[in-house]
Formats: sequence, structure tokens, C-alpha cells
Amino acid sequence: MKFITFEKGDGRISAGWLIDDEHVVDMCEASGNRFPNNLLDFLNNSEEYLKQAKGCFLLPGQEGVYPLKELRLKAPLPNPRSFRDFYAFEQHVKTARAKRGLSVVPEWYKMPVFYFSNHLAISGTGDKISRPANCCWLDYELEIACIIGKEGRDIPADQADEYVFGYCILNDWSARDLQREEMKVGLGPAKGKDFSTSIGPWIVTKDELEPFKEHGGFDLTMKARVNGILLSEGNLKDIYYTFGEMISRASQGVTLYPGEIIGSGTVGTGCILELGPEVHRWLEPGDLVELEIDGLGVLKNTIID
Repeated sequence: MKFITFEKGDGRISAGWLIDDEHVVDMCEASGNRFPNNLLDFLNNSEEYLKQAKGCFLLPGQEGVYPLKELRLKAPLPNPRSFRDFYAFEQHVKTARAKRGLSVVPEWYKMPVFYFSNHLAISGTGDKISRPANCCWLDYELEIACIIGKEGRDIPADQADEYVFGYCILNDWSARDLQREEMKVGLGPAKGKDFSTSIGPWIVTKDELEPFKEHGGFDLTMKARVNGILLSEGNLKDIYYTFGEMISRASQGVTLYPGEIIGSGTVGTGCILELGPEVHRWLEPGDLVELEIDGLGVLKNTIID
């Protein structure tokens, strides 16, 4: 199932799922208020709600079913409980650090590491992304995110899949010049990431990715285009740490709750920093950035000042 949050023509925001490529179920309206009108509340009881949702055989023309073209997609989970972004692709780590004359520290190979980003600045597909003031080096980052759907603590890596609700595309926008300055202090990234993170266009439940499973990960091609030009291409199967290992690390001594986001970090070649501005300039107002991942759709955003 593909879960979305959307805005109706009258301005009301609701949530639901796609029943084909052209129609959307408003889960609250179609269920007579048995389901909540937002995805975060749905995730709080996702196991039971999913069982009920999969038994709903709704068709176009029924109450609570709308043509997708009449709705505006929002971030599928506009108010996540938290957002941890990991640093899990070795190629990206090696290349990005080499650009600064650094090697990969041995500790990177001992454990998956992450930082917290701003979970209150989430954008969706079609949203305009404002370039931060005083930023000249704006960058995209091609990533995948998993959405936690079950509460857990000290989760073993081989059991982590039980706690995953689904996956979506993630763009961890980066103001590289701001980030470079603040990280000299030994903390960060902070303001370099604070302004926006895009997710979407929908959250795909984990069962839909079963055909792509391979050696504990997924064989999913990941691509990024700027103004229609292909700049980045990688594959999720090349990740060094699995989502199971990331979830295990995140939950050590800490309770994870439904609605938290775990990001993969950037795939190899997945940003301008890694490619180098000699390959493509930093992002500017008017640029259209499209991230595409097999099975997850296309996430599109335009840059503005």
C-alpha cells in the first residue's frame, strides 16, 4: 500500500492511500471516522489499522474516494516524531571526506552513526524549497528513509524489520557553505540542514519491497536529476549498514516510537558535494530537483529564493 497526506480543494488536509495510479482513499471519510485523519495517529496503531485497511475494497465513485488529480500531495508524514539521518554508504563517506583531504576514520566501520535533524521542517513533493539566506552552495542528497511503525527498545538487528512500517524517498537538503563553517567548531551539521528535508511522494509499506530484497538489503536503483539532467545514480544494495543495523543502533538504550524517521544517508554519487561543482554548479533558484527510487516513485522540488 502507498500512504499519502493530501490537501483537498477546500483546503482540508487528510490522509489515506492510493487504490490505483489515479484515485485516493480518504481513510477517515471512507471508514466513517474509524480511521484517523492523519498518518501519525494511524501509525500509533498501525498493525491493527493495516489489517482493517487491507480489507477495505473501495472503488472510484464510492464515498471518500477522490481522483488524485483533484488533490495536492503533501509530505506523507508531515509531522514525524523525530528524524535521525545516518551516514551508511561507504562510497559517499570516502569521497566526501577525500574532498576535504580526510580519510575515513576507523570508528566509522565499528558502528552506524547518525545526527538528529529538524523534524519540524518537512516538505513534500511539489513543495518549493527556499534557499537559506547567505547560502551559495545549496545541495541535494539522494537518500531513502524508513518509517518506524512499532514501539521498541534495544531492538536486535535481525528483528528490526518487525518495527518498520514502510519506506520513502528522502532529500536531505544541505547548505554546504553554512555546514562547512559550523562544523569547524566540532558540532553539526545544524543550520546547514535546519531549513528543510523533503520526503515522499508517498510511504510504501514494507511488503511492497519484498521483491527487491537481496542479502539483507534491497536492490533498488536510486537516481537524481537536476533540470532533467541525470547527475546521480546508485543502488541501495551498496549500503554498508543495513536498516536493521541502523535501527538497532538508534534503539540502544532508547525507545523508538511509531512515526520516527530513519534516513540512510547519501548514496554514492548522490550529491553535488561528492560529484564536485566542476561537474555541476550548486543549486540555484528555478532549479527542478527530481529524486527517483525503484518502487518508491519520484520526489520533485523546485528551488526558490
